[in-house]
Amino acid sequence: MESALLILAGLMGAAGVVLAAASAHGTPGSGLDSAGYMLLFHAAAILGGTAALHQGMASRTIGMVALCGFVLGGALFAGDVSARAFLGHRLFPMAAPTGGMILIAS
Repeated sequence: MESALLILAGLMGAAGVVLAAASAHGTPGSGLDSAGYMLLFHAAAILGGTAALHQGMASRTIGMVALCGFVLGGALFAGDVSARAFLGHRLFPMAAPTGGMILIAS
């Protein structure tokens, strides 16, 4: 499971860079920069949390729940903001706030 989290962190980091670049070269005020930074910050947090779990510095159960929450919350938040910017509609009502709340809880 830890290796899957590391792969997901890498994908989140890559997507964060893409969204930050799209924001810099695209429509100002689209929110893509926020979505990109949210993915980048939480990708780094997943790497740190995975290292803490590997070293036995955190409870495995609580740590895994929190790290999975970073992935799910980041995906919901960034996915909703990106869908609004690129597709013109939301993923589903309250997707970004739900993702944000999951990130806060995690």
